[in-house]
Amino acid sequence: MALIVEFTVPASKFALFNTLTTVPNVTLELGRVIDTTAEDITIYVWARAQDFDALEAAFEDDPSVTSFTLSSETADERSYRMTWDEPIDLLVHIMTEQQGTIVHAASQNDTWALRVSFPERDALAQAQELKELAQQNEFSLDIRRIYPTDEYRRAQPVITSVQQESLVKAFEAGYFEVPKEVTLTELADAQGVSHQAMSERIRRGVHHLIAQTLITGDGHDQDEE
Repeated sequence: MALIVEFTVPASKFALFNTLTTVPNVTLELGRVIDTTAEDITIYVWARAQDFDALEAAFEDDPSVTSFTLSSETADERSYRMTWDEPIDLLVHIMTEQQGTIVHAASQNDTWALRVSFPERDALAQAQELKELAQQNEFSLDIRRIYPTDEYRRAQPVITSVQQESLVKAFEAGYFEVPKEVTLTELADAQGVSHQAMSERIRRGVHHLIAQTLITGDGHDQDEE
């Protein structure tokens, strides 16, 4: 069974540190990693901020950000597709050397809190390897918990209230019928949101439902699309 390793690292040793120190009251969450190499990391980032203009200006000035594009938005949250030019050694190591999958990662003041699912049974050895990598790079990595993947799923809310509302309305309108009885644009117009925002709500809601009801902890990452 796959195991979750939960740990924190200093924000200064991860990506988007300049953004976090420049923009007050911002919360960032990492989404799906699209590509991870020694020179290029493409990832989705969800952001909640009081001033999105200031946030995007900070992205422009952040040395870890090569480019970013707005993927979707609601009144208080935006999703960005972002490329990191600066190698993030810890993330690259997790994704490539240890074949780990980021379950969740979020900024918390001056730290990043990460939950990573590893396919190997010996999560203790992998956690120790992460700590040694941190020591080599002269920063501390605080292991908080190690537990089975199914325990994590049971502890998490399945979907947010917004995602639930969007999925229910989509179902009632016949969006999941074959052929569809309503378009995504029509659903978005009915709820007063953009096409992208509605698409993101449905995609994320379906992703969470599958992850928490159908995935049995075999260690394989599931494509969100």
